[in-house]
Order: sequence, then C-alpha cells, then structure tokens
Amino acid sequence: MNLVRKILFPFAVLYGFITSIRNFLYDKGILKSHVFDIPVIAVGNLSVGGTGKTPQIEYLIRLLSDNYKIATLSRGYKRQSEGFILADESVNAAIIGDEPFQYYSKFPNIKVAVDADRRNGIQKLLSLKEKPDLILLDDAFQHRKVRAGFYILLTSYGDLFSDDYLLPTGNLRESRKGAKRADLIIVTKCPESLTDKEQKEIKEKVGNRRSVFFSTVVYDDSIYSGNGIKKIADIKAFDKLVLAGIAKPKPFFDFVKQANDLVKTYPDHHHFSEADSAEIKKLAGSKIIITTEKDYVRLKDNFSPAQLFYLPIKTKFLSASADFDKKIQDYVGKSSGNS
Repeated sequence: MNLVRKILFPFAVLYGFITSIRNFLYDKGILKSHVFDIPVIAVGNLSVGGTGKTPQIEYLIRLLSDNYKIATLSRGYKRQSEGFILADESVNAAIIGDEPFQYYSKFPNIKVAVDADRRNGIQKLLSLKEKPDLILLDDAFQHRKVRAGFYILLTSYGDLFSDDYLLPTGNLRESRKGAKRADLIIVTKCPESLTDKEQKEIKEKVGNRRSVFFSTVVYDDSIYSGNGIKKIADIKAFDKLVLAGIAKPKPFFDFVKQANDLVKTYPDHHHFSEADSAEIKKLAGSKIIITTEKDYVRLKDNFSPAQLFYLPIKTKFLSASADFDKKIQDYVGKSSGNS
C-alpha cells in the first residue's frame, strides 16, 4: 500500500460508513429491492475491476444456453449512450460498451442489453415478445435495487477481498461483510498448480461456510481476426505489437509477448480515438498486432483484419466444475419451474 493511500485512510472510513448505512437499509427492508419471478444470476465483485467477470459470464452462457433463452444485462461501462438499449446489428462497442458487444458478437442466440438501472432493464427485457427464461446480471453485486436469486462473487487470487481495504485506501467498493450476500465465491486467476492445502487456507480467509471454487484463465492456442486464424506457435518468431486496455494486463502480456515484441498499454475500457489508432499503426508498421478480445471489439473497425488479431480466454475450474455446474443448473431449474 503506497503512502498516499495510507494518508487517505480517514476517507476510507467515511466511505465505509456510508456504504454500510446503505446496505443496512436494504438488509432491513427500509430501502426496497425488487424481486422478479424468473431466475436472475448476478456476477460481481467487492473490488474495482480485474476479477474476470466477462469470462465467467461467458462460462454461464455456454453452460445454460442449450436449455434456456438467456439475456445478459450490463450497465455498459463508458458507453457513449444512455438508457436501455437492446443490442442489434446497428450497435457497436461505443454504443453499448465493450463487454456487452463482445457477448453480442460471440453469442448470436442470446439477448444482450444495457441499462444502468437494472430494474428498468429487466422490466424492458420481460416486456419483449420473446422474453428470456433467465437473466445474467454483469457486475451487479452492489446494485441492490434488484435482488437477484443467485449471487456469484469473484475475487482474484493474490488480491483477495479478505486482504483488501475500502476505497480509497484499498480497492473495495464496500465492506468485506458484503460477501455474506454471495451464494458462492469463485477465486479467479489461480495458478493451475494451486495445491489442496493452499485452497483450504484461502477458503478459511474468505469464509469457508460458503461454497468456494477456484478457477484459472485459459488462453487459446490461436489468435483470431476478421478473416483468419493463426497458431500462436507459428507466429512466435515474428516481431509483433502487443497491446491491451484492460485492468490487469500483465498475465496477457506474459503469455503472448516475446523478447523483441513491442508492448503498448492503455487504461481499462479505453476509448480508442482516431489519434490512438494512428499512433498504433505508426508504432506497429508492418508488424501484426495482438490484443485482448475486449480491446479488439473497440479497434477492429479501424484496422485491417490482416494486421489486427485478438487472443480469446476462457474460465476453467481447477476442480469441482461439475459441482459448480450443478449448483447453477439446480437454481435455474427450480426457479424456472423446469427442474
């Protein structure tokens, strides 16, 4: 923890007091949470950014989409629009945000919507002629105007919420006590070598009275563009530009870059301007550019598909994936009447 954050500790105390009062009012029913009569799963975290919400939402889509009509609802962070928007062929990443546009591009059989007011967004989705069977709320752990039927809390290995402090001293959006609302916890971005003993120690830290699962990030062995696929093994010897505008890009860089590659970083959810694109093209020259899937959806319209590629990632559970799948499927089946 740096000195500035330590100095700001009194503000963290004030922030914690305000968020605790708000949660107390919701817990006691003084402030009302709206409940819907279809399955609603909220995926979120206690800290700001970088816990792997997007690949976890995609995992749930793959798990459930064969049997249910799914909708995702996000706020559309940093989008250049307001209100409720249902994704269609007229939208792009600037209109609905990079993660929702990624869902829309990858999963054509689901509905993708954005609305900062999750209650209004759900009501709009349920008013559609073909309404969804279930809704996945992206980054909605603190959005208490809606009470989801099932809460999945994510926390990163090496940056556990149980070891963190409230903003601005730390990165927590609310007190660690907020974890009590979770139906299960997933410790994300774990090393694949994580031992049973280490898992037990982490469970004790985050609270082993709840279900705790451990997942890791799996990178694809190929990169993709609008008109082609290249095996990573085949392009390792080529000089490349590797760029990312995500919260914690180090694992991505560590996986894909080689000694002679150029590296360029941007802030999380960065809106790439024409000047940014021109700078990237100048820096890359004739080199291929490899970026993250989130950044690709914001960059692809300004680059040749022969030059710009992205590297997909997926969530993989270290163990007990069948137990996790069953918990989700049992909740959805019971709540939808289709158990």
